[in-house]
Parts: sequence; structure tokens; C-alpha cells
Amino acid sequence: MFHIGILSDTHGYIHPRIVDFFSGVDEIWHAGDMGNISIAHRLHALKPLRAVYGNIDGQDVRIEYPEVSVFQIEQVKVLMTHIGGYPGRYDPRAKLIIEQEKPKLFVCGHSHILKVMYDNKHNLLHINPGAAGKYGIHKSITAIRMMIENDTMHDLEVLDIPK
Repeated sequence: MFHIGILSDTHGYIHPRIVDFFSGVDEIWHAGDMGNISIAHRLHALKPLRAVYGNIDGQDVRIEYPEVSVFQIEQVKVLMTHIGGYPGRYDPRAKLIIEQEKPKLFVCGHSHILKVMYDNKHNLLHINPGAAGKYGIHKSITAIRMMIENDTMHDLEVLDIPK
């Protein structure tokens, strides 16, 4: 059993409640737009960190983290990238990778809109954790935590803090 915390679009800021929300997770995943490398260092000091860079991230982040990450947790293949879209409206590059890699879980950010949807066409769970930073169009700071056990994802919880 693996407990993960998922966030995106911190834009250089981590709300203190996110630190508490992620205290019991095994790993943190950041789906891009960290804002600066110090965000990655702060998150990595809490728990092991998997991350991808986003469109606002500079060379400091891009040197350490890829644009696309594909990995396995338990029996769940995961695809994570920053700009991904959502089922029925995927970014063309993300759609191509989804069709090639056939993940069971697709994590992206960019829109600042929290969205969890099942994609029947590609047989995957799509997660966009919204935006965890204070800059952008979103009205709430959001993050997700969930369990992965064998080939199942369950106990998904959302942290929602008014901005």
C-alpha cells in the first residue's frame, strides 16, 4: 500500500496546511509550475518527491526534473506531465503519450482547476490537483492525497483552502 500526495501550480508558495495534509504520505508528486527550485527542496525535505517541470519553471527546475515522467507504483502505471488537458480534451502531445504508454493514472496541472475524472476511452483515472499556490485564477488552494494498493486507487481526499 502506497500513500501519495499530489499538487501542482505552487508558483513559489506552499501553504502550511499542505505540509500537514501531506504528513502521512509516502511520496509527494508535483505536476509542474513549482515556481523555483526551493519549492522542490522544501517538498523533498518532507517526503520523497517526484516532479515534472511546468511552463513557468526556469532552468533551475528544468535541469532537475523532466517534462514527462512515466513510472510504476504498485501495479499502477503513472504518467505525469504539466500540460495535459482532460478526458475528451487532451493536449495533443499528452494524448499521444497516453496512447503510447497506456497509463492507469494520468496526473497533470496547468489549468488551476481541480478535476478528477475517469476516462473510459483510455481506461485511466485523470487527476488535476488544481493549484496549490496563491497566484492565478483559482479561488481555492487545493491538493490531493490518495492510496494506491496493488492495481487499485482509493481513499482520495481533497484539501480545499479558500484563497
